[in-house]
Amino acid sequence: MKINRKTSIIAAVSVAATMVVAVSGNAAGGRNASGSVSVFANSMVQDSDTVDTIPASELGTELSEPKRGSIVDEVIWVVGDEPILRSDVEAMRLQGSAEGHDFGPNADCSIPEQLAVQKLFLHQAALDSIEVTESEITQGVDQQINYLIQMAGSRERLEQYRHETISQMRQELHDEYKNSQLVQKMRQKLVEDISVSPAEVRSYFKDLPADSIPKIPTTVEVEILTQTPKPTPEEVNRVKDELREFTDRINKGEISFATLASLYSEDPGSARQGGELGYTGRGMLDPAFAAVAFNLTDPKKVSKIVESDFGYHIIQLIDRRGDRINCRHILLKPKIGAEAIEKAESRLDSIGNDIRAGKFSFEDAATILSDDKDTKNNHGLLANSSQTERTSRFHMQDLPSEVAKVVDTMKVGEVSKAFQMVNSRGKQVCLICKLKSRVDEHRATITEDFQDMKNVVLAKRREETLQKWVENKIKETYVRMLPEYKDCNFQYKGWVRD
Repeated sequence: MKINRKTSIIAAVSVAATMVVAVSGNAAGGRNASGSVSVFANSMVQDSDTVDTIPASELGTELSEPKRGSIVDEVIWVVGDEPILRSDVEAMRLQGSAEGHDFGPNADCSIPEQLAVQKLFLHQAALDSIEVTESEITQGVDQQINYLIQMAGSRERLEQYRHETISQMRQELHDEYKNSQLVQKMRQKLVEDISVSPAEVRSYFKDLPADSIPKIPTTVEVEILTQTPKPTPEEVNRVKDELREFTDRINKGEISFATLASLYSEDPGSARQGGELGYTGRGMLDPAFAAVAFNLTDPKKVSKIVESDFGYHIIQLIDRRGDRINCRHILLKPKIGAEAIEKAESRLDSIGNDIRAGKFSFEDAATILSDDKDTKNNHGLLANSSQTERTSRFHMQDLPSEVAKVVDTMKVGEVSKAFQMVNSRGKQVCLICKLKSRVDEHRATITEDFQDMKNVVLAKRREETLQKWVENKIKETYVRMLPEYKDCNFQYKGWVRD
């Protein structure tokens, strides 16, 4: 299991003060940013010195004039051709509150600005043809949904709490996650060539007062051993029978593949497009999926049932262009029952007891018994991957939250009881973990913590680069806002010009 630094998948919240978003997954898709992003094509103005603040009644929308104080589709900002609604601001405020994010006393100004900055990055991502695959989106959304289910206790309780179905949640999260990934990839592209030398690192910290030298958070190394609960054969057969029924109905001409995908596919992104993934290369797809999809030759035929890391599919070819194909698919996922989860946890607790009794080591057990592909060949050791390095050391906040909660109270060498989490592929797994090492919080030293200190300087350089990019982008972009925002103390210069 490779662990990336984790943040919210909610796009709006992801462009908060730190402007850091995470990337996960790999595989299907291949479209440019769609919907609202596309209208940015003509959003630049020739006279960059002209930026207005105007009343809502003159903002050029198709909406009727709203009452002041209403949050129903009241346009408060326009960035390029893109409106920001008062309801958007309130939605971001509520989402942030639910996730424990504090926007501070300046929230009425900072939230619209964060939404506006997001639109700048999305616009540039569209211009640069940056893409997020549907498989990435599916995986990210699945992770979030599984986490929400785990927190609520069950699917039913989650639906009752949110007053919406799981399917509706997936649809809502789809575009939010897609946008967050587009922003992340765009930001990474803008800073990918920035580096710092050892001399720059030493120079940066040389004259810092002792109390200004950063503290290095508690750092740990963690080993895991996972068991993935399996659906019952009956549940797998139910899913396969449903897919066979779909194939039969399509072949008989009763209904189109696209219609069935729209109605039943559990891939929310492609389902809204009739199951269509867009032109995609082999390397962007799940290997098992690609092996079947790239062998299809007749657009009228439906593939055999394909099992991937995401579930079970049937596929229909649309078109082929060189080494890229466009196809439709229907994804169904077998449900995991409570009995399977309990069985996996019981087995893991038994393994843990044998390890504590000295019958075998955690490392040997992980190599032989774990079904986590990323860690079993490394004796269960988690790898922490970032833009700058790959290491086995984690700051506590960089661990998956479920693992961090367990590890926080453990002693070095201790083996945990079994618990659940959602892995990097969006699958719910059961696991035990061992705390391999721990270095408590301390003031950084250039000899022992050089990489951490280098990361501090690198982050500062990247932050400065992105700050300049945003401010330059603002100068090129047509911005309008309600007068109430004119006196805001914004993070970025140039939103309001005389």
